[in-house]
Amino acid sequence: MYEYLKGIITQISPAYIVLEAGGVGYKIFSPTPYSYEENETAQVYVEQVVRDTGITLYGFISHEDKELFLKLLSVSGIGPKSALAIMAAEDTDSLASAIQQGEVKYLTKFPGVGKKTASQIVLDLKGKLGDYVKKSPIKESLPASLQDALLALGALGYTQKEIDKVTPELAKLPTDTADGYIKKALALLLKK
Repeated sequence: MYEYLKGIITQISPAYIVLEAGGVGYKIFSPTPYSYEENETAQVYVEQVVRDTGITLYGFISHEDKELFLKLLSVSGIGPKSALAIMAAEDTDSLASAIQQGEVKYLTKFPGVGKKTASQIVLDLKGKLGDYVKKSPIKESLPASLQDALLALGALGYTQKEIDKVTPELAKLPTDTADGYIKKALALLLKK
């Protein structure tokens, strides 16, 4: 029903913000309420969810975050509170990358997400979140053998965050074979 509300942030709490627009204070639950500042004018992208228990507004900084929330809601077993908790615990890029790469174990760290729900998230959303994964200029310019090595690390069960931590160090090394990069990456990962 609503796409966004524009007004003044009058209150910020750990779970929600209050946005005054047109003389009405809207209580909007947000994954990132502290991204806003009190007394600032803000445009908040909102989604209205109607349940038997009431009508609730969920708000996001960007249209893309709102779309990701809606995609999470489309997964069986994920409700608005779970979707917010998942988005609050991780930045959008890392979350989308984890889903794209099928990192079920990584997704189970979120509140209320067990192995079954994490598998369902991957099943339902894998391949549908390409717009949310930022293309890193560093990765596009890497040698093919290093790109292959990074994919292999993901297949070995390393998370995208772990891989991203060692990528800059690997990129500094002279061009090597994929096997050589994997050995060096494993050595770096084991040190951390």
